[in-house]
Amino acid sequence: MKIVLRQCPKMKKLTIITLIAALLLIPDTALARKKKKKYEKSEVQIEQPQVIDETPQPVVITNPTRQLYGEWDLETMRKKSVSTRERAYLYLDFKNHKVYGNNGCNDLNGRFQLHGTSISFLDMITTDQSCHSATSERTVMKTLSEVRSYKVTQLYGMEYLHLLNNKGNELMTLKRQNLDMLGGVWLVKEVDNTTVTEKNMRLVIDPVMQTLHGRTDCNIINGIITIDTEKDFAIQFEDLHSSEQRCDDMAAETSLLLALERAEYCKRINDQEVALLDGQGTIVLRLTRTTLDR
Repeated sequence: MKIVLRQCPKMKKLTIITLIAALLLIPDTALARKKKKKYEKSEVQIEQPQVIDETPQPVVITNPTRQLYGEWDLETMRKKSVSTRERAYLYLDFKNHKVYGNNGCNDLNGRFQLHGTSISFLDMITTDQSCHSATSERTVMKTLSEVRSYKVTQLYGMEYLHLLNNKGNELMTLKRQNLDMLGGVWLVKEVDNTTVTEKNMRLVIDPVMQTLHGRTDCNIINGIITIDTEKDFAIQFEDLHSSEQRCDDMAAETSLLLALERAEYCKRINDQEVALLDGQGTIVLRLTRTTLDR
């Protein structure tokens, strides 16, 4: 006998109600777990930016003749920027204990006395040209007369000379004329990353007089140097010419002259080597210190 069960409307209604109740009774933890899994935040480690130390570092003076010798550009006076018509600078000549330079308008010269960290400028005289600039030349000369001591600091590879009064307050800050390292006689070691085989290719660079002299296998080279004091290690060689005698290897001389024309910056490699770079930072000349007698 076949039995057929029929679900009555009341039972169907009861089943639906039972299912709804079961859903309502689902533990809150299960739903929370599902939701938490979907929106759970992940921990992200944020790398802190590297802090660059912009504090000038003191320089220990062990050999003033070597460490202070040369040209220093005037940057600030009484903690204010200097604005002058001409480049204001001091040149300390330790051989004669003389000081030369320019106060922003007129050439100056005199002498200086240095004992330990004490320094003073004496018998200062200037030329008598009339100028109008934001920083008065008289203020420069008066401030120099108040100098009694000094200290040297370094920042980003540049050296600064701080001139102080008798109370230790800063009167002037000067930056080292940064091309002193180029002064001297140099053997041309490489041109455009090519080793120079010619042993007589030499350059004599004088940043103070801003002149260039040199020689190749058979020619003499002359030119002038332009220094941009607003940029660190900036130098350009202009008005280059040679004695134009025919050489066996004219290509080497031409490459040298073209490389000098492209040079815009210099870089110290070590005590005996420097490099000249173009505007993009590519080395165009590598020089090794030597002598004319070699």
